[in-house]
Amino acid sequence: MGVMEEVKEWEVVELLKTTTAFFVTKKVDEPRISAELLLGHVLGKSRLELYLHHNRPVYQDELDRFRRLCRQRIEGRPVQYLTGEQYFYGLQFFVDERVLIPRPETELLVEQVLDALGMTGRGGSRKAKILDIGTGSGCIAVTLAKLFPELTVSAIDCSLEALEVARINVLKHGVESQVSCIHADFFDEFFATRLPETSYDLIVSNPPYIPVCEWEGLQREVKQYEPKIALTTPQGVECYHAIAAQAAKLLVPGGRLCFELHADAAAVVSELLEANGFGGITVTKDYSGLDRILSAISG
Repeated sequence: MGVMEEVKEWEVVELLKTTTAFFVTKKVDEPRISAELLLGHVLGKSRLELYLHHNRPVYQDELDRFRRLCRQRIEGRPVQYLTGEQYFYGLQFFVDERVLIPRPETELLVEQVLDALGMTGRGGSRKAKILDIGTGSGCIAVTLAKLFPELTVSAIDCSLEALEVARINVLKHGVESQVSCIHADFFDEFFATRLPETSYDLIVSNPPYIPVCEWEGLQREVKQYEPKIALTTPQGVECYHAIAAQAAKLLVPGGRLCFELHADAAAVVSELLEANGFGGITVTKDYSGLDRILSAISG
């Protein structure tokens, strides 16, 4: 591959430096972090442990595995799919190409849900029924269940493949008594009949919201490896329309609806929700100062 020669036995720190430099020449995003995560995955160590054991030799079989992963990283495959894991809200989730990789911005959606329920601390005892629309990896549903054992969550997705991943994460975190994974499409007029509850205290969703016209402008990693069905719709707003119409029937009076937004969609979605009888609309910005999270109250 060019990044590692056979002339000597490698030590952890030297291998990391050389690989990082090689990733830079290949224009790999986050080259140092990529090298650390991949080597840590091979050696079964955290990024911190790699430096605590910086003189540890990397043996040939480990080097071979690391090389294979590095080749795929150079081709653009995300680190999270190579290692099969991503941290979200402090929890480790299994991910692969069947689901989107959880983003830090989506953690803000979890924060909004907790605020909407008046549960800003951890380990609260309030009972509440939550509907997670488009659950994907299950990161939102599982995180809420882990934080608050009195919550129950109906986690739905139209993708059976995504639900397989969500179920893995539900079992991984031991919240199967709280989280139900359900195959359902909110564009279906009989959507509500597939749900275990007739009403919910809160609906949360990070739906596909990227217009198809923006697809070609996305990062190579996203276009080549992440599921397009979980990212795009023709105009970018179709899911908001469908969910708003369903939510008006599924929420208890005064129930909350929390969305993750396209950065340019706040005004359109706010008007849409007002037309469906929602009030108390608030928009929260993300770490880049872009409109990202919307919360509304049912009439």
